[in-house]
Amino acid sequence: MTTLAIITGASRGLGKSSALALADKGVDVLFTYHQNKAAADEVVKSIQQKGQKAFDVQLDTRDVAAFDNFSGQLSAILEREFGRSDVDYLLNNAGTGLHNSLENTTYDELEDMLAIHVKGPFFLTQALLPYIKNGGHILNVSSGLARFSLPGSGAYAMAKGAVEVMTRYMAKEFASRQIRVNTLAPGAIATDFRDGNVRDNPQMNQMVASITALGRVGEAEDIGNAVAMLLSENSGWITGQRIEASGGMFL
Repeated sequence: MTTLAIITGASRGLGKSSALALADKGVDVLFTYHQNKAAADEVVKSIQQKGQKAFDVQLDTRDVAAFDNFSGQLSAILEREFGRSDVDYLLNNAGTGLHNSLENTTYDELEDMLAIHVKGPFFLTQALLPYIKNGGHILNVSSGLARFSLPGSGAYAMAKGAVEVMTRYMAKEFASRQIRVNTLAPGAIATDFRDGNVRDNPQMNQMVASITALGRVGEAEDIGNAVAMLLSENSGWITGQRIEASGGMFL
């Protein structure tokens, strides 16, 4: 049977790149999108053109109250679209950023970061755990900013730091089912994240390249390839780890 991955937030950016990279490795993909149905459908078509099955579902991963309904729909979707009742991989990718000083960060801004990056992945994983195969793999997305500090990223980085702790506890508690859980921490990537600041700002692009060992800004494909590497049987002896894919930022 073909392997199957669930990815949150794969209509664009790193989630899209991860979905396409997994499809190149022969993995079917069920993914969520927040608002842009047209973009999600284009990703479905791209995956199908690679010879794999794909299906998109709208979900706001901040809306914990929606998870019971989503998991309730999952059995029907799996049976109807993929002819199965379980999944091999879960990639908790959906997220957005915030650039504000700690001094000026509001209560609502911090709550939003925690809802998107901590509460959402925590409770969605909890809801989907019955569908993850014994011996499967969960990959949570963090950030290089949880290791190094850049002013203006504090609230976002705090949430991602919680993701890394969450990963270790998931790895320990889910090990009885041989489910591996790891963290992937991207560095600065040239996508539309934070309004494309790294991608579209030449000064920012040059700065990132100057403090990166490999001498350039990361591309979405770099992260997609890292996801495909980690979500494979070749990573079977890796769990509870933080793997940074940043080209060597701030070494």
